[in-house]
Amino acid sequence: MEKTQRGRLIVFEGLDGSGKGTQIAMLEEALRKQGRNVYVTAEPTASSTGGLLRDALGGHTRRDAYELSALFLADRIFHNVNPVNGMEQYISQGIDVLCDRYYYSSFAYQGMDADLEWVMKLNLDCREIRRPDLCIFLDVSPQQCDERIAKGRLSREIYETLETQQRIRARFFEVFDLLGDTENIRIINASRPADEIAGDIIRLLS
Repeated sequence: MEKTQRGRLIVFEGLDGSGKGTQIAMLEEALRKQGRNVYVTAEPTASSTGGLLRDALGGHTRRDAYELSALFLADRIFHNVNPVNGMEQYISQGIDVLCDRYYYSSFAYQGMDADLEWVMKLNLDCREIRRPDLCIFLDVSPQQCDERIAKGRLSREIYETLETQQRIRARFFEVFDLLGDTENIRIINASRPADEIAGDIIRLLS
């Protein structure tokens, strides 16, 4: 019996308002046209832990960076291995998984106020958390992201201020330098038209 080829875990990262949702949808369509099966997901998940995280991110429940880091870790483990719709289930069946945010966001966001080395070790040393096949970072200036958020949303999450987004972008690039060649990270200039960005992403996967 022929063994099923494993799918890929492709993670999208970027500041809030960088266009991740748009590019994920465009990549999903392109991959399906190639005959591939695709599953789209995001963090926080729809789990009970994900609900706690969304409450905190929305400013409804106050939690410090260490507590958020631990909650994201628990949610991420569930996201990987839960037997109903965990990412590993799909990948093992040959399905490509497109994920909106992953542990890089924990490093950049919670790693601003919690000990960055501790946050990274929690995730990178956890055997239940899969390393992505590719991380695509959509790089848009914090100013442009702030303008998009202002136009597109009635309210903001706790990290969605211009000053905080500037700090987060700097932290992302610090994290990428620390990770070096241990991760397959590609930085895309995402201030261009969506079709141009999508074309670059498809070429990365060719």
